[in-house]
Amino acid sequence: MIIYLGMATLFLSCKRELNALPTQAKVEGNVIIDQKSAEVALNGAYLRFAEGGNDSGTPSVRWAQNHEIRGSWLAGYMAYPYGKSTFDENFSITANDIGVGEMWAGSYMQINAANGVIEQVGYLDDTQFSGKRKAEIVAEARILRAYGHQHLLRYFTQFYDQNSPYGLLIRKNFVTTNNISLSRSSVKESYEFILSDLDAGIADAPLKSENHYTNKWVAKALKARVLMIRGGSGDYQQVINLTKDIIENSPYRLEVNLKDIFSTKGLSSTEVMLGIIPKVNQMAKSDVYVFYGEANYSASQSLRDLISSDPRSAWIVGDLSGTIGITKYLGGKVEVSYPLRLTEMYLLQAEAIVRSGGDIKDARSLLKIVQQHAGLTNFAAADAATTPETMLGEIYNETVKNLCFEDGQEWSALLRFPLATVLSIRPTIMDKNHYILPIPSAEFDKNPIIGPQNPGYSKN
Repeated sequence: MIIYLGMATLFLSCKRELNALPTQAKVEGNVIIDQKSAEVALNGAYLRFAEGGNDSGTPSVRWAQNHEIRGSWLAGYMAYPYGKSTFDENFSITANDIGVGEMWAGSYMQINAANGVIEQVGYLDDTQFSGKRKAEIVAEARILRAYGHQHLLRYFTQFYDQNSPYGLLIRKNFVTTNNISLSRSSVKESYEFILSDLDAGIADAPLKSENHYTNKWVAKALKARVLMIRGGSGDYQQVINLTKDIIENSPYRLEVNLKDIFSTKGLSSTEVMLGIIPKVNQMAKSDVYVFYGEANYSASQSLRDLISSDPRSAWIVGDLSGTIGITKYLGGKVEVSYPLRLTEMYLLQAEAIVRSGGDIKDARSLLKIVQQHAGLTNFAAADAATTPETMLGEIYNETVKNLCFEDGQEWSALLRFPLATVLSIRPTIMDKNHYILPIPSAEFDKNPIIGPQNPGYSKN
């Protein structure tokens, strides 16, 4: 669903704080006229990244539904406890499902906001900016655009086949009534476009930033994520190189106690590479997990079985008025979201080592470092994994336990296995067509030249 996006109107202070973000209004004409207005517009793009808006009149960021919830739901680690939902069974999802529409629209709103910044800043003279700030602003916007496109890539394209024509609807320009009609690109073209944006971010984004903004390290991390999904010739070695650089040379460090990130530290943790600041007194995030003391979503039996002997089971899930719900975020930092943590880099490197035919001992070492920081003292399963298949299984299990309900990484990691393995873990997928979601039906009405629906789905 294409929704006209807002960009930021000017406000008195340009201090880079998400809680100081301006209201949104449709961009018309030359909204960005200098560095100050460019910074404000960029903040507006970050607000779209956080899916900011109003929840019954209360300003809120609403990242949780489209990122924390639905990826875990698709992977089978959570369910709706008050009746059947289409997301409980992947094959029953349709193009008219409201969740599908929200995931599609949310990412394209983010992309459109980023495009507004990229285009309008590009019109300005370099002398209107201090130092390298013009290039940095454009680079940050391109990282945000890449993030939106990679989110859509994972959920709406045949990302597993570079020869497939079922790729992204790539939005390179700010949407107007003159360019709303657009055909989707191939999967190969989709990867190339996302990676070009991330390479621009690596080249020109700031080296350091507050961790609710992007920088070179974030761009490198997202590139590693995208290359792991693509899995082409040489991609795994690039993942190893990128993640090794991040682990050894970036300012980020694993948290000594994983739970502290969610209960007490939040964005003050050195492990958080990219986080989202909640609005003051917002409602949306906490209500997603616990509504009037009851579980809004339940932990699936699959998740409960997986973590039953793990020390994290004491705080990731728990009883909420008789339902085993998601308690991972219950604590002082319940409203904070974590799109990217350093842990993911360790796990991606371990997986890339195995998939590239590297030494399993090196992968095991990375896995055990992550597990140690998560509170494990028994490493018998990791030590017993001596084949590529068993080690990949242990890395996947840790991905689920560590990154569940954060940004759908358990879903992406699941789909990197052969189909038989995927179906053994999540049988409701049924076939490879249901690795991805249908394009929302409304898109075909607004954009008739987009092309055919994803295989296995109807347009209605």
